[in-house]
Amino acid sequence: MARPDPALLDPARYPFANAVTTRFADLDPNGHINNVAMAAVFEDARLRFIAAVGLPRNTDNARFMVANVTIDYLAQAYYPQGLECHVGVLPGGRSSWNLRQLLVQEGRPVATALVTIVFTDGERPKPIDPALRERLDAWLIR
Repeated sequence: MARPDPALLDPARYPFANAVTTRFADLDPNGHINNVAMAAVFEDARLRFIAAVGLPRNTDNARFMVANVTIDYLAQAYYPQGLECHVGVLPGGRSSWNLRQLLVQEGRPVATALVTIVFTDGERPKPIDPALRERLDAWLIR
């Protein structure tokens, strides 16, 4: 795995953050927060971000679908220290947009995620409305 761009490891660049309390149940046999629990933190922060942005809910003719999630684990995370998940938008395509997420524990990056989200009519990609694109662009990583 190539090391991520150091600029993307700076929490100050992300316009949204979500604090997470770790749980004893999140531990693996080695005493670290397990990868599945960290993936769930990314998922929860992504949905909280979408709610904060005020994106429209899925309907019969318009929905957001996750097309790809890539997670890079950078360091071990521990219980009971909390986690903070930072989220920001990256430029996307005609019918898609990308989220970059950074998971930090006690000021130390422990994981990153890159998520591609496609706007569809339920079957095929659909162009993102310019007003919606403008709303997303307000949350670009700085």
